[in-house]
Amino acid sequence: MSSGLDLRLGIDVGGTHTDAVILDRANSVIAKTKQPTSLDVTSGVRAAIASVIGQPGIDKARISHVMLGTTHATNAVLERRRLHSVAVLRVGAPSSVAVRPLFGWPAELVAAIGGHCEIVAGGYEYDGREIVPFDAEATRAFFTSVKGEVEAVAISAVFSPMFAAHELAAADIAREVLGPDIIVSLSHEIGSLGLLARENATVLNAALTEVAREVATALTTSLRDYGIDARVLYAQNDGTLMALDYAVRFPILTIGSGPANSIRGAAFLTGLNDALVADVGGTSTDFGMLVNGFPRESTAAVDIGGVSTNFRMPDVLAIALGGGTVVRQTAAGVGLGPDSVGYRLPVEGLCFGGSTPTVTDAAVQGGRATIGTTHVPDEHHEVLASALDVADSMIAEAVDRMKLGKGDVPMIVVGGGSVLIPDSIPGV
Repeated sequence: MSSGLDLRLGIDVGGTHTDAVILDRANSVIAKTKQPTSLDVTSGVRAAIASVIGQPGIDKARISHVMLGTTHATNAVLERRRLHSVAVLRVGAPSSVAVRPLFGWPAELVAAIGGHCEIVAGGYEYDGREIVPFDAEATRAFFTSVKGEVEAVAISAVFSPMFAAHELAAADIAREVLGPDIIVSLSHEIGSLGLLARENATVLNAALTEVAREVATALTTSLRDYGIDARVLYAQNDGTLMALDYAVRFPILTIGSGPANSIRGAAFLTGLNDALVADVGGTSTDFGMLVNGFPRESTAAVDIGGVSTNFRMPDVLAIALGGGTVVRQTAAGVGLGPDSVGYRLPVEGLCFGGSTPTVTDAAVQGGRATIGTTHVPDEHHEVLASALDVADSMIAEAVDRMKLGKGDVPMIVVGGGSVLIPDSIPGV
């Protein structure tokens, strides 16, 4: 093997598993591993790194780049946990007072970030004229009132993507009152025109900073401990990479990186530049479109955990169908999920001797998979057969929603739950 800095380490931290691979100069996978994702993140990352660099023929001194992708930001929003409390300031009175900040947010998400918000005078017209002067004193009073109660600040202003002076002035006051180390997210750095969706994205960005720092710290600490000196990059929503410090500053740009990674990986592995991609995980299945080798970008407002935003995101449709999705018999018929046994499938699934019927059990009974250690009990056969029909209908509907034309499209299936996908799907 040739020497030099010719190896790249890729790590994906999912909600269930942490995967790692090492590629050589020819883009061949020369080492790989799958480890359980730990609650503290760090342990799972360390285990994955230790596994791949310990495999035969791997010289860690040759690793030049480390690339990280993760669904932690998405999961934090969906699960309403590990989020910063945020002071939300809008510079826009009197022109934008009809709709308050955080309007339309799920109540539990508002509670998770503290619900501290205020609107002060300021903002610009589209041509750069001030609507009214910026109210610095009201801004100072608001930040003083939340001192000690918030960990981050989100600031938005009317037409700030074109004229950012009022946001910058408010940020200076926030640091003066709350301390120079307070996390500050500014909407003109994150979203586009459209105040409410841009403001929402900015608030989420501020709330997610600790999650991003946690994953970044886990990675950099593990690399240092194992003596790996390499450039670290973070996957972002459009399928490209960014520097780690940029990802910590703008974690919202990583929230779609999981599906984007799958879509880009599907293009790389198959050589197809235009196709439908289905990434089947333990809890959900993400559908996306490859266009010229990259994820198709969403042209509509993107809903994240019940919040409408307007920053760039891949056009992805997620359905609550995965390998660990729980199957239930209800009065209305057979129901799937949305809960999943996730990484506990090898313990709780029927085909592993457990007591929880899952979609994987349905796939095993239906002959699509040959995994497990135990025969699926006969009393579950009828329900599982119906569950497989329901799953197939969900998949067919998702495919139809993602297609833009009536003709058939090639479909690439990836992920640990890929055995759930039927051999024949209308439109594919």
